[in-house]
Amino acid sequence: MCHAHHVFLCLKFLVQSLIMEKHEQNLGIKFWAEADRPREKMMINGRRQLTDAELVAILIGSGNKDESAVALSKRILAHFKNDLDSLGKASINDLSKFKGIGEAKAISVVAALELGRRRKDIVAGELPKVSASKDAYKMLFPVFSDLNHEEFWILLLNRANFVIGRHLISKGGMAGTVADPKIIFKAALDQNAANIILAHNHPSGSLKPSQEDLSLTKRMVAAGKMLDLHVLDHLILANNKYLSFGDEGLI
Repeated sequence: MCHAHHVFLCLKFLVQSLIMEKHEQNLGIKFWAEADRPREKMMINGRRQLTDAELVAILIGSGNKDESAVALSKRILAHFKNDLDSLGKASINDLSKFKGIGEAKAISVVAALELGRRRKDIVAGELPKVSASKDAYKMLFPVFSDLNHEEFWILLLNRANFVIGRHLISKGGMAGTVADPKIIFKAALDQNAANIILAHNHPSGSLKPSQEDLSLTKRMVAAGKMLDLHVLDHLILANNKYLSFGDEGLI
């Protein structure tokens, strides 16, 4: 009988221990040791010591009844294969599908990633110059890097090929977008540009120009000559790569 009572007490203690362990795992960040809290960890050790999940956890603030903010952040990142570029393409609706992520939290994450994208786009100091297609690509890559739809942009240059402006011409869907030559040339004339570089992306991932891409470029080059606005190149961007009409002899 004593032996049975001893076994009962041992089982009771084991069950209580498991319940307590599970409870501790589900506690929010505010109950963690200070060194384990992302905000405090950043204050003490600096931002570079935080993992991606901890940084996302700071943005969302709290998790759900089953996960801490960090655990939820790890799950979100795992869904996007721990690729911040993929996460950067997620919409507010995509993120809101995760339990514990409402619209406000999703907006915070999307806004933070957009700021990071724009930061890469900042060019300090003097005007950038385009000497080769890769120079134009570097200036345009941040614009197209996280898009899952097609957009058409132009770079405006002066006679020395320094960039004096960049303009969004049109937005479309997965299949394409319409670029109106009148809008393109008006933007160039308003900025007193001498040269233009056309650019659009292919969400499909293919760099092969369509017949419409070739036709539009041909029309733009011809019309530009009449206005003394030279179309120097047309870039297609897809999957972190690009095709230059100029380099390929298509312009």
